[in-house]
Formats: sequence, C-alpha cells, structure tokens
Amino acid sequence: MRPSGRALDQMRDITIDVGVTRHAEGSCMIRCGDTHVLCTASLEERVPPFLRNTGQGWVTAEYGMLPRATTTRMRREAQAGKQSGRTQEIQRLIGRSLRAGIDRNALGERQITVDCDVIQADGGTRCAAITGGWVALRLALDKLMKAGDIVTDPMVDHVAAVSCGIYAGQAVLDLDYPEDSEAGTDGNFVMTGDGRMIELQASAEGATFSRDQFAELMALADKGIADLVAAQKAAIA
Repeated sequence: MRPSGRALDQMRDITIDVGVTRHAEGSCMIRCGDTHVLCTASLEERVPPFLRNTGQGWVTAEYGMLPRATTTRMRREAQAGKQSGRTQEIQRLIGRSLRAGIDRNALGERQITVDCDVIQADGGTRCAAITGGWVALRLALDKLMKAGDIVTDPMVDHVAAVSCGIYAGQAVLDLDYPEDSEAGTDGNFVMTGDGRMIELQASAEGATFSRDQFAELMALADKGIADLVAAQKAAIA
C-alpha cells in the first residue's frame, strides 16, 4: 500500500491554472498533489553573446524554492550569496528539457526565460517545473505569434516530466515525498508528447534494480507523461 493510498500506476491530482501573473508573457500555476510550482515565461529581444547573428533563439530556465516550501524553513540562497549545486543542476535540466521541444531557428534571435518557483514541495518539484514550464512557454509563444513577431510556430512538441521509482519493492508512478525519501530506486523521466526521450535520471538508493524493473518504470513513465500532456492540452485549450 502506498502512503497516499494511490494505485501503483496512479498519478496525483494534476491542475494547471494559466494567466496567474499580470506581467509575464506566459504564466501558470501547476499543482501535482501537494507540490505547487509557479512558472512564468519572460521574453527578451536579445540572445546570449554566443548566439548573436546566428538567427537562432534561446530558451533558458531558473529554479528556486521559497523558504517554507518544505516542512522546515530553508535559508534563502540569496542570503548565502550563491545557488546550491542542486538548484543549478535542476535549472539546467529544465532549460535543456524545454529547448528540446523548440525549433530555435523559428524562434529567431530572442530569448525566453522560464522561471520556476516552488511554492510548496511534496516531491517531484523538478518534474512539475518542467511540465508547467512548458505551458508558460507555450503561452509566451502564442503571444509572439498573435502579435505577428513570428510566423512559424517554434513549438515542436509537448514536453513533460514525471518521477517513477521502486518503493517497498514495487514500481510506482509519481512519487510524493514520503515515497521519494524511502525509495530503493528513484528516476525522473523527461519525454516529448509523442513518447520520445529527452532525459532520464535514475539511480539506486541502497539497492540495485533489474532490467525488468527498469522496463516497468518506463511503462509507468509512458502512462504518466500521457496524463500530463492531457493536462497541458486542457490548460491551453
């Protein structure tokens, strides 16, 4: 029995509310159970120096957690004067994932920054940030197209992410914190809407896992990504 009472292949409840901030070109609040992430997409008519005069655009991301997103207060990273290695790793993952769903030539020489701020954390924050970040990015691109600034849609496909793991000897989908903290194997699967892999992060935590178990995790990830893509489509409809 999972702590939440969910079936092994059951996602947490997913809601995505769009247009939640006034100024960002695209924004949403994604809720995956008790994990809540605010995602905003901001447009700049410039690119990093290495892309100047190439005709290509850029999508990047930043990630952070509010001090009381967790059960005990965390110190703000700004107070420490630097980002943690975990934060840097996660925001690079978000950026790489979202760029995989974009035709940067169609975007043109402009940059979109997707900010993902964790309001409340209960496991799977990086996955929620990627899934919600795609929605914010989609809305920003829609605004560009409506204004006539771009004529070809740069969005190639949906991008979403879900966690899967081995908990109490069973393969389970969409781990919450009680499961994540006790899982023998924990994995994050980033995929396109048509099922292609973008990035896979999986590791054993004190117990190895077999090829057959990995195949179970992949099958669960396929189901989870389909559920998330359906939620994305409903949000932007």
